[in-house]
Amino acid sequence: MAVKIYAMTCGWLTSDLSMMLAGKVGKISFPVPAYLIDHPRGRVLFDSGLHLQCQHDAPGRIGFLSDLFSVHFHPGEDIRSRLEQLDVDANKIEFLVNSHLHFDHTGGNELLPNAKIIIQKREWEAGQIPELIQANGYLPADYDQGHLIQKVDGVHDLFGDGRIMTIPTFGHTPGHQSLKVRLDSGDVILTADACYLKETLTNLHLPHLVHDRAEMLNSLLMLRKLQKSGARIFYGHDPEFWSQVPQAPKQIV
Repeated sequence: MAVKIYAMTCGWLTSDLSMMLAGKVGKISFPVPAYLIDHPRGRVLFDSGLHLQCQHDAPGRIGFLSDLFSVHFHPGEDIRSRLEQLDVDANKIEFLVNSHLHFDHTGGNELLPNAKIIIQKREWEAGQIPELIQANGYLPADYDQGHLIQKVDGVHDLFGDGRIMTIPTFGHTPGHQSLKVRLDSGDVILTADACYLKETLTNLHLPHLVHDRAEMLNSLLMLRKLQKSGARIFYGHDPEFWSQVPQAPKQIV
């Protein structure tokens, strides 16, 4: 049985373009993606989007981050609603891979109460240290929801068959990870914030705010190698690229 991927848009954010590409001027509006991956042995979600409160009171939810990001998030765009649109019960999602702990990737975690969270050990540990919580702009209320947590160290094969694998892409945050999914058509790399935009990878143009520039650059070089080997790169927040991605209920093929 083939693995299937469904792309979902869980709202949009607007920020200064320099947040994505250091030194650039202007504004950018960009999607908040999440992905449902159907594997013969279970359903996997990659990231969970924004918290429901952001639909009516984003500043009350994300605090000082609302000075950096304008939130555009409407009813029907939360992860539970997106899954319902696919006739999938959010309570029956078995695995949630969080790329990292930022608010637009973990905000919907509480809507997936029975999922086991798969996260890099160093990312989870950073999310427990007050100084690193502040430095990285984490919101513990989003991810500290009492889920069963599986902390992994580097590459992790979710089902032991090579079809869904975490790949460490540190730099954006201390323990950021991307996801490699093997479809019948070849490998797809869901980069999340390891690579915001196509230009990020093409020109190695880093964002203004980075936890570790050297590690992020190393991660981008690794993504380049995967791309050259034939993998398709799905950029984390690229509006132009996203406009070409089939949206659920259509599959990525």
